[in-house]
Amino acid sequence: MHIPIYFNDKPLFLCDAIGPEMEEFRHHDDTVFIDEFSTHAVNAMLHEMHSKKIHAGIFLHSNLVELKHAIWKKFMVIKAGGGVVENEKHALLFMLRRGKWDLPKGKLDDGETIEECAVREVEEETGLRQIKLKEHLLTTYHTYNESGHHILKESYWYKMSVDSKVQDMKPQTEEDITELKWVPKKQLEDVLSNTFPSIKDVMKKLG
Repeated sequence: MHIPIYFNDKPLFLCDAIGPEMEEFRHHDDTVFIDEFSTHAVNAMLHEMHSKKIHAGIFLHSNLVELKHAIWKKFMVIKAGGGVVENEKHALLFMLRRGKWDLPKGKLDDGETIEECAVREVEEETGLRQIKLKEHLLTTYHTYNESGHHILKESYWYKMSVDSKVQDMKPQTEEDITELKWVPKKQLEDVLSNTFPSIKDVMKKLG
């Protein structure tokens, strides 16, 4: 089993075994591999992931829960919910935000469930209503810095469906969303060539 965490476009794989996905990175000179579990090793890996010379990291430890806990302690963790919305023609909804194609998502508010958060954020960012919530697809993880804090965002992704024939969409411009587009599944390559690694993981899970 493994958990990928993205530092911009760079993956850090936390794993209890080396799987096929990691083999392509393991023997590259620009990949950091650590299989010693200690506070020093955790700090060293996080330091390396911010180096411009490094393009991937693999942290191997037999107890993945213990490893995840040690990494999570180094960040302020923020939960978010989002959706892969499919319409009656089986096209998927993407949005253009700050020059990249993305999926609607946003931070969890106090007092709401992560499922409620996912639906609310899709509604706010797209203007869609009467969204049908389906199953949880996966959770992705990425890091960034904000106001001096090291943030790790846990994004919970859900399948959703909607009847788009009777609705008008409106991008939430205050969130820097400039375009909304229904993309047929056979034409996903164009948007996936200009998106984030975590969104590609969501699409892989969708199948």
